Amino acid sequence: MSATVDELHVPAPADYHVHVRQGAMSALIAPHVSAGGFQLAYVMPNTLPPISSTEQALQYQADLQRIAPQTQWIMTLYLSPALTPEEIRQASKAGVRGVKSYPRGVTTNSDGGIEDYEAYYPVFEAMEQENMVLNLHGEVPSDADKGICVLNAEAAFLSHLHKLHARFPKLRIVLEHATTAAAVEAVQGCSETVACTITAHHLALTVDDWAGRPINFCKPVAKYPSDREALRRVIKEGHPRFFLGSDSAPHPFASKLPSATTHGSVPAAAQSACAAGVYTSAILLPLCATLLESFGALDKLNGFVSTNGRRFYGDALGKNTAAPGETQPAKDVVVLRRVKSEGEEGKVPGAYVLEGHQDMQDSDKEKVSVVPFWAGKQLGWAIV
Repeated sequence: MSATVDELHVPAPADYHVHVRQGAMSALIAPHVSAGGFQLAYVMPNTLPPISSTEQALQYQADLQRIAPQTQWIMTLYLSPALTPEEIRQASKAGVRGVKSYPRGVTTNSDGGIEDYEAYYPVFEAMEQENMVLNLHGEVPSDADKGICVLNAEAAFLSHLHKLHARFPKLRIVLEHATTAAAVEAVQGCSETVACTITAHHLALTVDDWAGRPINFCKPVAKYPSDREALRRVIKEGHPRFFLGSDSAPHPFASKLPSATTHGSVPAAAQSACAAGVYTSAILLPLCATLLESFGALDKLNGFVSTNGRRFYGDALGKNTAAPGETQPAKDVVVLRRVKSEGEEGKVPGAYVLEGHQDMQDSDKEKVSVVPFWAGKQLGWAIV
């Protein structure tokens, strides 16, 4: 695609990994999915408590539908001892599409994560039969005795991916938010039943960008420039089993920068950990276009944010996404226009704030505030 193109038509963008939280945070975040250009959101289940039953998933879906009815919310379950083959069959009939596996303690709300995959083989067998998707957070917990830390936790996980794929060759598996060249190579070496999501922010960040910068800190952490290049390269090649899963993960400003809200209490600040998560939903489609153009892959945008993921998950583009010879965009197509001059159009807000919402608790004080990725920066594209 020529760099001089000034308008892009993107068919039915779909985000296959998104966090929208609960309560007041959901009230702020859920409408941002469509505002950021996306019509479908595959929702992660690591809420408090986690979504581990069909009943919980349907209630969560109804809550999100009430807040943001314009978005198609696709639900998942949290892999835990409470999950049984019978529950898998019930979930499948109810339209729940996947199960998310979190190794214990590796990311936000993963304290109930798993430690032994073999214990869940009956669940995986039921998922294989029901054509449900297993979504893998591809890290192992840090372990100093084994030499495992955040920089090699993903590489250490890949043996689990290969073992699961060999044991359940018909089970559809997605390695989530890959950050390394090794992960890209591992997925490429698997069959058509294994796919991989890549976030927008991992196409921009390396380790230098999050070390000491809490807003850019997420799990898995961004790795080396060579790893970022591998992610960019597989998108530029148009590989059909790699697609967007934003892992957009909002946290209150106080959780990302805890020392900023301690009012001079050094001990409290020192004991407060920075929350892991980068927030991109509100700017996601223009951000993806801007990033892909930066490394010569703008012509792969539609595949990355729409068709590759929808094909793997079996989600149709919709009845009105394409019509040969039409000069006007169909209603399911999102139109992006190039930002030709610096100004308010295309500028990422410094924060998104919700004040005085009915779901707020006393502990929320007076508002929920979320700082987005690239706050204050200029995007190259804007939604028409």
